[in-house]
Amino acid sequence: MSQEPDRLFSAALDQVPDFTFNEDVVRVFPDMIKRSVPGYPTIVENIGVLAAQFARPDTLLYDLGSSLGAVTQALRRHVRSDGCRVLAVDNSAAMVERCAEYLKAQDAMYQELLPVQVLEADITALELQPASVVAMNFTLQFIEPAVRLALLGKIRQALVPGGALILSEKLRFEDAGEHALLTDLHIAFKRANGYSELEIAQKRSAIENVMKPDSLEEHRTRLEAAGFSKVVPWFQCLNFASLIALP
Repeated sequence: MSQEPDRLFSAALDQVPDFTFNEDVVRVFPDMIKRSVPGYPTIVENIGVLAAQFARPDTLLYDLGSSLGAVTQALRRHVRSDGCRVLAVDNSAAMVERCAEYLKAQDAMYQELLPVQVLEADITALELQPASVVAMNFTLQFIEPAVRLALLGKIRQALVPGGALILSEKLRFEDAGEHALLTDLHIAFKRANGYSELEIAQKRSAIENVMKPDSLEEHRTRLEAAGFSKVVPWFQCLNFASLIALP
């Protein structure tokens, strides 16, 4: 399946619309995410490795905000617990359609993969079944801040003993100097990956109203308020991080 280069913001726009996960974004998403999120391939593959340590037999593994299913594919490659199945959920019809195509291609390449279902749904309204692993890979930051605690509380209630939430997010930083430094380094990362100053500026304008990052301290406090007993950062590259939250 062809993957187009991300040129969505390469031409000057009179008015930059808010970012949305539409067909245009889906078409270039693999290139966009790789060139925009430092450490992304490492995070995705190791979510599968981590999940294998927490997956319990006969339980669900959720990929909430699954986009094109990269995390779902990693879960299927690494988890071997008997009776597990993966539920990949996203609210973008375009993402869900393409995700299903990618997972079908994965079925053709690998043997004995976990069964998977792809569902178009709003994860804030989804009724969660007992699960041993819930992955949210750069998803919570697009959820309205007022409903984040309720969503995490629902996830905590769904997790079986010994399970885990794996949460990856872009971070903001309480210290202004630290925030400025890591923001500048992230921009340098995007420049090094071929984005122009115009593309960087227009993408930032498009996403600033729809993506609201939290600090690590805010994540930890909210997860504890949701009922998680331990929060362990396991990866950080510049201003992107991933956490393990244990029930």
